Amino acid sequence: MSSDISFLEQVNLMFDKAARFTDHTGGLLRQIKMCNSVYAMEFPLQRDNGEIETIQAWRAEHSQHKLPTKGGIRYASNVNEDEVRALATLMTYKCAIVDVPFGGAKGGIKISTREYSANELQKITRRYAYELTRKNFIGPGIDVPAPDYGTSGREMAWILDTYNSLTTEPLNALACVTGKPVGQGGIRGRTEATGRGVYIGIREACGYKEDMDKLGLTPGLKGKTVIIQGLGNVGYFAAKFLEEGGCTIVGIGEYEGAIYSKDGFKLEDVVNHRKETGSIMGFPGAENIESSKDILEYQCDILVPAALEGQITEHNADRVKAKIIAEGANGPTTSEADKILLGKGCLILPDVYLNAGGVTVSYFEWLRNLSHVRFGRMNRRFEQSSASNILSAVEKLTGRNFTEGDRSSVAIGATEVDLVNSGLEETMINAYVEIRAIAIAKDTDLRTAAFFNAIDKVAKSYAEMGIWP
Repeated sequence: MSSDISFLEQVNLMFDKAARFTDHTGGLLRQIKMCNSVYAMEFPLQRDNGEIETIQAWRAEHSQHKLPTKGGIRYASNVNEDEVRALATLMTYKCAIVDVPFGGAKGGIKISTREYSANELQKITRRYAYELTRKNFIGPGIDVPAPDYGTSGREMAWILDTYNSLTTEPLNALACVTGKPVGQGGIRGRTEATGRGVYIGIREACGYKEDMDKLGLTPGLKGKTVIIQGLGNVGYFAAKFLEEGGCTIVGIGEYEGAIYSKDGFKLEDVVNHRKETGSIMGFPGAENIESSKDILEYQCDILVPAALEGQITEHNADRVKAKIIAEGANGPTTSEADKILLGKGCLILPDVYLNAGGVTVSYFEWLRNLSHVRFGRMNRRFEQSSASNILSAVEKLTGRNFTEGDRSSVAIGATEVDLVNSGLEETMINAYVEIRAIAIAKDTDLRTAAFFNAIDKVAKSYAEMGIWP
């Protein structure tokens, strides 16, 4: 199949490949695959100059086998219903893979944020939130949106405020949306969560010597070269943590173009250059590349496509030189490109697993909002006191006194961000161990193993509900 088929068809092809390894009935597989409901809407916007424009938007709820459904809201000029359905479908599988008890959902508004003022974006967001509330497509136990491409904590705060003004159940209203600013009920660690999850997944994959031997690479991250396509929230933090983990960033692609240097460059230097000039282009010592997509074909060990879907296709997959493809974005590799890359012996860390850090920490935020207690508030001082008491007991037994530096580094209690990062790490590592074990047992690739795992877990949910044997 070519890259001309739709995003949703691409996702379903990957589903079908994994489904052949299961023993579930055709009817159950069709139920798992189908999108339960889509709300398509159009509403007017009065622009700052007084003109009236019509805005198109969607919210898809793929599966209600677990509630609430969960998924981001994307603002992009190329958003359409097929894309929203596909992303909602991926969210169902993603949540299942990392054992987050949500069904999948996704939203999209067909706008380019650069073409609208902050006032206009607020009008659009609030009207969208109103429409979702009016049709019962949002709520702490119904459907919980989050940021995605083109949105951030600002838009989530507007959605929360709008929902709060309309709901008749304000007690848990904070849990109607995640990715909020911390002061509005958000959770520390959420902003960098998806990028951190990408880093943890790559680090875990690179830790298996036998897998690295097949690629001709040494275990671990140290010394590995990385190209990042997309310097948004996901790409930036993935690059940051990979760099801190010992990798060398040799290429970065953005919408204005790309830069490459085989000797590498410091991420923050590139970010500061872009702030000063408005572009990553022209960075000292780097080669300028006109098309961001071309950076995918440059030499590196790890390629992280963290922009939009459909970036690696049958037209360029054979020229991709990376040995590890780490999908930070949703759907960056088409099904045909997948076959080509696997045929070349590449290790593909699939999006349906690798970028699940965002929904994992969104789950933590949702729990925090429902419990009305900040993580760490009740136990941090107790843990600190207990550790201090242990150190004091050791001092009495040994006759050796610890320095203040020793005490401050050991006698500590976990903060909220410590607990969030620990929970995220545990989730990503466990999920990778699961899908890798399936891949070995079924003699297949990681993407197929991940989809197989998701199908089995969703099927189990239906069985537990008594809907399917």
